[in-house]
Amino acid sequence: MTQPQTLAIENLCICARREGQDIQLVRELSLTLERGEILALVGGSGSGKSMTCAGAQDVLPPGVYRRAGRVLVDGSDVAPKSLRGRTVATVLQNPRSAFNPLRTIFDHAREVRRVARADAAEDRAATIAALSDTGLDEPERALALYPFEMSGGMLQRAMIALALLSGAPFLFADEPTTDLDLVVQARILDLLEGLVANRGLGILLVSHDMGVVARLATRVAVMQEGQVVEEGSVERIFSAPQHAVTRELVAAHLALYAGESA
Repeated sequence: MTQPQTLAIENLCICARREGQDIQLVRELSLTLERGEILALVGGSGSGKSMTCAGAQDVLPPGVYRRAGRVLVDGSDVAPKSLRGRTVATVLQNPRSAFNPLRTIFDHAREVRRVARADAAEDRAATIAALSDTGLDEPERALALYPFEMSGGMLQRAMIALALLSGAPFLFADEPTTDLDLVVQARILDLLEGLVANRGLGILLVSHDMGVVARLATRVAVMQEGQVVEEGSVERIFSAPQHAVTRELVAAHLALYAGESA
């Protein structure tokens, strides 16, 4: 079966019901993600970045709902909930929140492969291969580990391995390095970059770190108050930002970089 090449979010509107009123959290947002690229979604806290990823997959928190919008895969309308684990895999910033503490890594892997309708007889070999591909040491030993027995960096690699096992052509990575130390951050970024180069994944990268964006992204979309206010290539965004929010983000990054170099 041919893998889809394009994932598009069109006119996404997300609201929260508060004190009898609808508050707009995401406003008529449209994005297109291609296989083989990293699209960075940036903006200040509360700008709607994570909510966009959740709304596109119908995994919104209680009290929040998608009022409008659709998701297209290669131009065809697709129900958001049908994307999860098949067309889109997700990597979260706090990997411990994504794992059942009472189940081993292999238990999680088998569940992912069941959703992907993979051959159960090959579960063990496929899981070891995926864990190895993410650079996890002693992948066979990791099968029997519980989440609490693993470090944050190990769990993040395990989560990415589960994404690989799903066979999903697109990956939503929501602040995937926030809670990791600098050395582990660098390794995770190398891993994500390699997945695009070697497997042709399309990655929607949610990040507040413009250094990460400068290193990894192909294109950048900047959000403010639930809207995309600027979009362009990473080179253009950093060399000639147009919107005030984009200029602030780039200026803050350059000031931090200059301070570290001094």
